[in-house]
Formats: sequence, C-alpha cells, structure tokens
Amino acid sequence: MSEHPRDRFELIPSPAAETAFVDSLDRGRLHHAWLVCGPEGLGKATFAYRAARRLLGAQPDPSRGPLGARPSDPVSQLISAQSHPDLLVLERLVEGGKTKKSISVDQARDLPEFFAKSPSRAAYRVAIIDAADDLNINAANALLKVLEEPPERGVLFLITHAPGRLLATIRSRCRRLTFQPWAQDAVATLLERQTELEGDEAERIAGMARGSPGAALSLATTANLELDRLARRWVDEGPVDRAEALSVADGFRGAEGQARFEALLDRLAAAVKQRSLEQAGQGAAWADLWTRLTEAPDRAAAINLDKGDLLAGALADLARVKRMAGG
Repeated sequence: MSEHPRDRFELIPSPAAETAFVDSLDRGRLHHAWLVCGPEGLGKATFAYRAARRLLGAQPDPSRGPLGARPSDPVSQLISAQSHPDLLVLERLVEGGKTKKSISVDQARDLPEFFAKSPSRAAYRVAIIDAADDLNINAANALLKVLEEPPERGVLFLITHAPGRLLATIRSRCRRLTFQPWAQDAVATLLERQTELEGDEAERIAGMARGSPGAALSLATTANLELDRLARRWVDEGPVDRAEALSVADGFRGAEGQARFEALLDRLAAAVKQRSLEQAGQGAAWADLWTRLTEAPDRAAAINLDKGDLLAGALADLARVKRMAGG
C-alpha cells in the first residue's frame, strides 16, 4: 500500500509552491484559502499536509525542503495519527469497504463549527479538502459560506484535479497554486532516492508515470512491479498460460482485489501501448487493443462484469492481435 500524503516527509512536490507559501506566511500576508491545482499524482495533498505542519507549529527542517518537518516532531506525530485538534480533513468516507462517490453536505457543515472555535494547540486552525472536486453541490455551497466569511486564524487548502469544475465563486475566493508535471529525469531521481529501483528500470517507471511522482512511487511498490513484469511477459512472450491467468483472476476478490485488477489492466494497457509504438505494420491493431484495455475497468463497473471473465476476454484479444502481428 502506498504511503498516505500525511505520512510523506521526504517528497517535496513543488519547491516553487512551497517557497511562495512560506513567503506569504513570513510577510504576514497569508491568504485564508488556497486552491491547490494540477493533475492527480503531483503531490498536491502532500503539499497541503506539509503546509499544515508548518501552520500548526512543527519545527522546520530545511533539509526536507522549504516546508520540511521532522517525522518525530510532536505536531507531525499528531497529524500522522489523525488526532491533531486544530486540523480537519474532509475526504470521501469509506463505508462497508466502499468509498462514497462524493463529500457530503453533512461533512462540509463541520467546517463552520470547526472554524468557530479558537485554535487549541497552535496559532491556526487548518482544514484540508481532498479533493474539492468530490464535493456534491450542497457541500460546495456550504463551503462557499465559509469562504464568504473568512475565519480568523483559519486556513483552508482545497485540492483540485479539475479546477474548472468548481463553482466560479469558490475559485475567486482562493489563492491559486498550480502544480506542473515533473520532468522524467526528476521522477527517475526520486525513484532512485526513495526506492530500490535504479538505472534503466527507474527511467522506465518514470516514463510510465508521465510526470507524476505519486504515480511513480505507486508503480514502484513490490506488488505493482510484479504486476508490471507479469503484464510485459504476457504481451512480449508466447501464449499466456491459462492456469496462471486463472490463478491471477482468483486474486480479484474484495477491495484489494479490485485495486489489483485495475492495476493489472493498467500495466497490460501500458505494455500494449508500447508494442503499438514499436510494431511496424500492425500498430493500429495494438492501438485498438490499448483503447479497449483502458476502457475495460469502467465498462466492468458500469455493467457489473465479472473481473475474471473480463481478464479472460482481454487475454483472448491479446492472443488474436499477437497472431495477426506474427507473435
């Protein structure tokens, strides 16, 4: 399982964004609401937790970047334990092993009550909404009421992957920090520093992450690396062993099985896309297969397809394309 953003201390998502935030804080011009924008996986939530540690009084650790703090600091430990009284986090709830589709209005209504109280341990009260894109319309309107009357000694971080989908009245009341995709060599360097990957494998995983440090670190977990190697072997080598495929499909049960299924389909799609770029003459067939694989998880969820059956169908399509391409 990948590390939660509240527990990441070594990742510095955007030194420029951190410097801008620190400068605003040091000059006494701290905005009450920050819209943290950019594609998923760029470390926006990690930034929000790093900023929260600073606002809540964690001792700075410059060796870990402009907003660095030590994991052993009491403030850091309270935040990691989700027990700091001056921090409120709104995110989609998990009930019965399933993550809800949105952040509800009842959750958003916790904001006014939270900010109505004075800080108990720190100079500020901080709220993180991860992600603001997940607010339903009533929750968004409840948030807007808080933004219209900025809380004294209160700071909000609204993480958004698609700011254009938020109410214009919410966007206009926030200071925007935009996170850009990383260069591939920067992602590879991160992988070499924080994982056991090195050299060509770090570069390959960095390329697959498409500028996202979060995606790269997720791909670099042992389980995902094994799935990636399995997918590449199925695509690059001879016929897929049916018993092996059935054994893999047996691991698709439950919430963890769903994540494994989606990860395997993602790695299969990546391997097929690579073949489509390399294969002279049959690139179109590989590209068509790549499209079907990328759409498969959503199709399975929409009509409740059996994940094992879907994998079997994908492998049958793979075998047909390989025959057309002569292997």
